[in-house]
Amino acid sequence: MLTVLVHIHVKEEFLEAFRTATIENSRNSLQEPGVVRFDVLQQQDDPTRWVLIEAYRQPEDQLKHRETAHYARWRDSVADMMAEPRVGVKYTPVYPT
Repeated sequence: MLTVLVHIHVKEEFLEAFRTATIENSRNSLQEPGVVRFDVLQQQDDPTRWVLIEAYRQPEDQLKHRETAHYARWRDSVADMMAEPRVGVKYTPVYPT
């Protein structure tokens, strides 16, 4: 299993558009056979800060995800909404497995 936390800083004027696009991407991602979870979190004390929690059955499933049409639509539609480049950090589950 591979878990990725994607940290995103969104420009304030794009919060609703980002939310809509990201929820749609998550819904579609959850239909992929290699995706275990795809959570969308917004920080309580700073709504411009977001975290995506992506869990894949195998590391190669993340690569397959990045080849999907819904990911490409999301990536392209939210690019200008970000205040800075997003940062993905990969984790290996320790417990439970």
